[in-house]
Amino acid sequence: MSKTPEELFAAEQKQSEIDHHVPTAGAMVNHIVSNFTVLDAKLHQVTWYVKGLSAPVIQHVLKHLIRENRTHYDEVGELLLDENEKPSSTTAEYSEYSMIGENGKNKYFTADEMVSEAVQDYVTQNLFVDRAIKLAEKEERPALRNYMEKLRGDDNHAIRVLQALVGNNAGDGLEEE
Repeated sequence: MSKTPEELFAAEQKQSEIDHHVPTAGAMVNHIVSNFTVLDAKLHQVTWYVKGLSAPVIQHVLKHLIRENRTHYDEVGELLLDENEKPSSTTAEYSEYSMIGENGKNKYFTADEMVSEAVQDYVTQNLFVDRAIKLAEKEERPALRNYMEKLRGDDNHAIRVLQALVGNNAGDGLEEE
């Protein structure tokens, strides 16, 4: 007898609670999927509200990062499905599982503050990427590990480019928790 959608979703929610107590590579990567959605909104916020002489350059860079972020979102969601995982797919799940915070007041930041906030979001993302790499290695899940390693490189590049916009070297003033 097949289960109802309600029963299937309840089982998924139960497994999600277990995964949060004993993290798996799949669960960690699912946090990253949720981070992508919040990062997308935050990058748009900067693109829409940034002011000053540097605004056109910042907007150009962020439009590229938005496209890249959306590509990662799609590819990682597909990868999770390939790995027999269930990626988050609702705004409620994204809000619950994202580790990147957002705030409406950020639209009033200076251009440098907006860019610095985006840098910190990529640094936060890398904390989860690094955990996912270690867990995928431990669980012998090479496809997840390989994609996360690529994502780490792309995030590092985004950090360097964003840092350059505010006159910093890649690692200036960054502390990974």
